Amino acid sequence: MVAATVHPMPGRTVSKAEREALAAQIDHNAPAARIPIPEKPAPKRPPHPWLGPDNIEPRRKHRIAKEREEIGGRIDLHGMDQMQAKSALEGFVLSAWNRGDRAVLVITGKGARGGGVLRRMTPEWLSSPALREVVAGISEAHRNHGGEGALYVALKRRPRG
Repeated sequence: MVAATVHPMPGRTVSKAEREALAAQIDHNAPAARIPIPEKPAPKRPPHPWLGPDNIEPRRKHRIAKEREEIGGRIDLHGMDQMQAKSALEGFVLSAWNRGDRAVLVITGKGARGGGVLRRMTPEWLSSPALREVVAGISEAHRNHGGEGALYVALKRRPRG
């Protein structure tokens, strides 16, 4: 069937004997080739992972650093292990948001040789599902508030009503 409907390219001819030989090889009663359908559809792409809170907008960070925007509370995570620090941080941030605070200061410390576990883990904890809807952004604190050993955490507005 295909051989009967295909025409040679311009400038090339196929002899009648070749056409008849090709037509004789085709079984017109054979079923058409089918592509097997996979039993399971391909898995859907997982949603793009949320990489964490954005940085605080520069103007807002400046207002917080100069205390033109009030820092609603401070928490010092020094001396806590990871589990204690995570639990304390979640409770602190949620209670600050419930009070209507718009910014808080989280003091993590720099850690030994600049590789503090709490400092490294705090942004991950702030991006957890429990805090994702509350945290607007984070940025390193100004030198007067602890510099590299502290973070400003900007909180979203509470819904009215």
